[in-house]
Amino acid sequence: MRAQPASPTRSARQTVQRDGDTLTRMTLRDVLLVEYDHEVGTTRKLLERLPDEQLGWRPHDKSMSLGELATHLTNIPSWAAAILNDGGFDLSTAPPPRKARGSRVEVLDAFDSATKQTRAWMDKTDAEYHAPWTLKRDGHVMFTTPRIVAFRSWILNHLIHHRGQLSVYLRLNNVPLPSIYGPSADEG
Repeated sequence: MRAQPASPTRSARQTVQRDGDTLTRMTLRDVLLVEYDHEVGTTRKLLERLPDEQLGWRPHDKSMSLGELATHLTNIPSWAAAILNDGGFDLSTAPPPRKARGSRVEVLDAFDSATKQTRAWMDKTDAEYHAPWTLKRDGHVMFTTPRIVAFRSWILNHLIHHRGQLSVYLRLNNVPLPSIYGPSADEG
């Protein structure tokens, strides 16, 4: 059978009848929100364990400090503004990296603010998520991809990547790790 037309709301779901079963087809927004909420929640669990007295620690001279890495994690969700609200971004206009935040409380406040704002920006239709998004450098196109791909790559996957780094930094500082995708050595 054919899918029923979606209602005009952004969070519309389509019901599909197949082989006697009723399936629900979620909008891209709804699918992304489930993934986003999970990854943000997991990242926050790690950020809650930041030891204030170790924020200047770095595993190598070429590595970010613990505080710089945590600050970078607070900034990543904010990049969604350009991805979700604009047709592209030119790297030559990017601001310089922010100075490391000075405490766990400052990191958590910034992370909570950024993730809340990003969640609001995610209120897009499937068509808006399929719209092209372009990354440029000095006006030259580096690539164009659907907005949803840019969001998953530059926000979700980037957040996960640096969260992995943070888990190693915390382990090297003898900070017990929470469960991430399953039990950790510290928590069942």
